[in-house]
Amino acid sequence: MLVEESSEQQNSLSSSLFTTEEVEFFHTNGYVIVRGLAPDHLRERMITVTRYGLQRRVEPIELESELQYPGAPVTPHAEGGETIRRLKQALSRDIVFTDWVLYPPLLNRIKQLVGPEVVCPLAHHNCIMTKEARFSSDTGWHQDVRYWAFKQPELVNAWLALGPERKENGCLQVIPGSHRMALPPTSFDAAKFYRSDLPENEPVLNQRVLVELNPGDVLFFHARTLHAATRNYSDQTKYSVVFTFRSADNPPVTGTRSSRSPEMLLH
Repeated sequence: MLVEESSEQQNSLSSSLFTTEEVEFFHTNGYVIVRGLAPDHLRERMITVTRYGLQRRVEPIELESELQYPGAPVTPHAEGGETIRRLKQALSRDIVFTDWVLYPPLLNRIKQLVGPEVVCPLAHHNCIMTKEARFSSDTGWHQDVRYWAFKQPELVNAWLALGPERKENGCLQVIPGSHRMALPPTSFDAAKFYRSDLPENEPVLNQRVLVELNPGDVLFFHARTLHAATRNYSDQTKYSVVFTFRSADNPPVTGTRSSRSPEMLLH
């Protein structure tokens, strides 16, 4: 028996998928933006959980002073040294984050990029990124796979803006097409940040694109796409939620950090 979808069902399905052009854009450029993807009720709940976690300092957390990025307080005992950079393990904080990774307009798009069987690693990202108005730091140019270990470096990140993300508050910047570039090891420093002080890296860095987002927008980007962000120069804290996804046939390498945490198979 053939059952035809109604026009309403077809519209609902198409609204939860990338267009062919968007998929092609992602594969060419290593990123794509979907405006207004997250519904307000999920986004507002995430903000509530975020503010609670910051006020109560609900572990696990990461401090700006721990990473020592440019602009961060030098030690936890310095002024601003207890500033939180990241609320870790988002999926364990509230069911709203599970609702988000299972949200069909998000999950269906991830399937288009990684395949029909999607796994969400809990070892990487799975966090709320907070960028305070004071004592935030600059994040240098890097690829996320610099400290990940999977069978293939083919993973996709979904970065959700809980509020506005602009140049002045440290929105992400990306290098289009960098996920396909053969970047020599000498282009990176010992911590595997892409060096902005090398003249030979300038042609790549000159291609940077600011990713300015509105509340509810989602940036999908490849784990090999070069990206960076400045500190927050505004007077308002910026909140973002980020998760990583892989195909079921791209497991983590045994014995590495990537294999030490559980994972979620998403249906």
